[in-house]
Parts: sequence; C-alpha cells; structure tokens
Amino acid sequence: MRTSKIPGFYKLSAEERLKIVRDFAGLSEEELNVLGNTGSLGETANRMIENVVGTMPLPMGIAANFMINGNDYLIPMAIEEPSVVAAASNAAKMARAKGGFLTSSTEPIMIGQIQLTDVSDPFAAKFAILETKRRILALANEKDPVLVNLGGGAKDIEVRVIDIAEGIGPMVIVHLLVNVKDVMGANAVNTMAEAVAPFIEQLTGGKVNLRIVSNLATYRLARARAVFAKDAIGGEEVVARVISAYLFANYDPYRCATHNKGIMNGIDAVVIATGNDFRAIEAGAHTYASITGKCQPLTRWEKNRDRDLVGTIELPIAVGIVGGATSVHPTAKTNLKILGVKTANELAEIIAAVGLAQNFAALRALATEGIQRGHMSLHARNVAISAGAKGEQIDRVVEILVREKKVRVDRAKEVLEEMT
Repeated sequence: MRTSKIPGFYKLSAEERLKIVRDFAGLSEEELNVLGNTGSLGETANRMIENVVGTMPLPMGIAANFMINGNDYLIPMAIEEPSVVAAASNAAKMARAKGGFLTSSTEPIMIGQIQLTDVSDPFAAKFAILETKRRILALANEKDPVLVNLGGGAKDIEVRVIDIAEGIGPMVIVHLLVNVKDVMGANAVNTMAEAVAPFIEQLTGGKVNLRIVSNLATYRLARARAVFAKDAIGGEEVVARVISAYLFANYDPYRCATHNKGIMNGIDAVVIATGNDFRAIEAGAHTYASITGKCQPLTRWEKNRDRDLVGTIELPIAVGIVGGATSVHPTAKTNLKILGVKTANELAEIIAAVGLAQNFAALRALATEGIQRGHMSLHARNVAISAGAKGEQIDRVVEILVREKKVRVDRAKEVLEEMT
C-alpha cells in the first residue's frame, strides 16, 4: 500500500530514501540512477538540505563580451531556458561600442523587522525605542563581533506605526539596519533581531511577534546603465520601438510582469550560478517594482542627445560571496573565481548589468523580428531531443522544424520517422 507517511525518513541515508522513492513511484534502475546522481556536490548535498535523494542539475553557460566599469568579465549563468545566455552575450557586445556598462551600488544594508503588538501607546513606544537606539544597537552587535570588526554590524534603527483595523490594534514595526558586508546576511540579521526583541518588549510593555529579515532590501540597491549606439542596434526606428515597448510596460501591468520576468531571466541565472538565494532576489525585485502601489518596470529606456538608446536599471540585490551555499557548493565557488569578484557589491553590480543586458535583448527582439525567431531555433533542439533524436539526427530535425516554423514534438517525431 503506497503511503507518504514514513516515520524517521529524515534519519535514513540518501540510498535508503532512494529505495523508498523507487518503490513508491515505480522507478526503473535508469531513472533511479539519474535521480540519485549528486554530481560535483557528492556527500555535501546531504548536508545542505533535508531528505536528500540527489541533485537537479541545470545547464550552465558563459555570457561573453561583458565590459563593466572598464573591466572585462566572463559571466556564468545557470538556466534551463534557451536563448538567454546568447541574448545577454549579444547585448553586451552591442554595449561595448559606447563603453559597456557603468554600475554603482549602495552599502550592503539589510533590514531586520521586529513586529511589536499589544502596545497601548504606540507613538510613545516609537519615541522610546528611538531614544534608546544606542543600547539596542549595542545589544545587536554583541551577537556578531566578527562582523563588527570587519566594519559591519547594526548601524541604525527605524520605527513605524501601522494602524490595523478589525480590532487588532496598531503595530509598532522596528527596522534594524545592519551592514552585512560580503554575506547575504539573513542569518546575521535574524540573530540580531531576536537578540534585541526582549529589551524592546521590556521597554515598551508590548509583545514581540515576528523577528525576521526583510527581502525588500531597499537600502541595498544595485544600479547599471548602458548606451546602445543607434547604428549598432538597427537605427533610430529601433530606438523608438524599444522605448515604445518600455512605455507599454510602464503603463500596463500585464506587460510589466513579462518585462520584469525577462530581466529576472538574466539576474536569476547569475544568482543561481553563484549559489545565492534567487527566491529572495525575486521577491525583493518584484516588490520593489510595485513599491509605489503600481507595477513598474525595473528598467528605464530613453534617448540621449545623440539619439542613441540609453538604458538604466535599479533594484535590490542582496547577494553574498561568503557563507551559505556560496562557500560549500563547489560549482558556485568555481563560478565566483571565474567572475573574479572581491566584494558582494561587485557581484550585485554585475548581476544588475546582466539584467539590463537581458532586458535590452528582449525588447529589441520583440520590437523587430519578434521573440520567437531566435528563441525557437534554440528551443527546437530541446524538442528534437524530446522526440528521440540523437547525434546528427538532432541538427537535421532542428533544420526542418525551424524551416517549417513547426517547432512541436509531434512534428519532430514525424520527421524522425521519415528519416528512418
């Protein structure tokens, strides 16, 4: 009798768990071998998360041609979607004519939120917290002397009062602002927030509920800009069409969602390749895009006095180069070496540049030949393989599918049958 109720599943070895999954799902030996492959992670995988049975590899490509702040970079990108790496590389090549990408970033300040409830006088509580800021910061910094010695640590606090309806009463929200240096910072911030919570309760007479980092890292922004020469991208008409496409996204949330998704194609691929938390980056980016109450593009596009196309991007990017998976995942460590980054800020700026490049490539394709022309020719390879094509058959099937503009598995199978 099949059941997912398995006492002590977490105590079993990866091999024992695999056998249970095999019996539950009726896996073949081939499928079992694929599932149980831990690749370069090996036994490390079993220490990174719970109930490990294997790994889920992603293709990793290298985006070429990137010049950022006058320096050349090869950029590792882990992603399953065709054309993303090629599009980023092509956009970076076009940007080089005008100096590539220029980037900047703010200090790596993360926000730890402390939710205070059951406060009878919330505004008096707010002022009491602000009056004792030095004591609160000292308590927080006692929890991470190493970070403090590196120049980081808790630097400031903010306090907001949120009025809540339905008889719940107001909440006092304390923001602990922590410079986390070269780590992503969630663990450090959470530890500090938990450490100061009892003192805040005692000070205000309220009750602390949540103590947690915010992924809306509005003090940890990365920015990039680039100029794309009109003659290099197809002329002034293409410039105008790209700007029109951007304005469509600026005024329509349905288009804006896809506009920003294309940006995140590039951003997530680098975040994943470097072992960082792409869910945190996604959450922060999309919330930042809607912080005004309206969904807006993360990029802006305009013309300069030479009528060339100018693109800019700004968003929160909380990534680290030490700690977490970046320090234990062998591929992530290798990818950081390829990038040659020395600080988390440098990595964040590179990621922002890739997001801008990706957006330019998508808008230019949409505004000219359409997104499918380049995308489908690459997607056709996956379709051909899914249909059973092998070796030289793959290229022959792809050629026919693209020529016919019928990139479908059923047609690929027909073509294979005709070949045999």
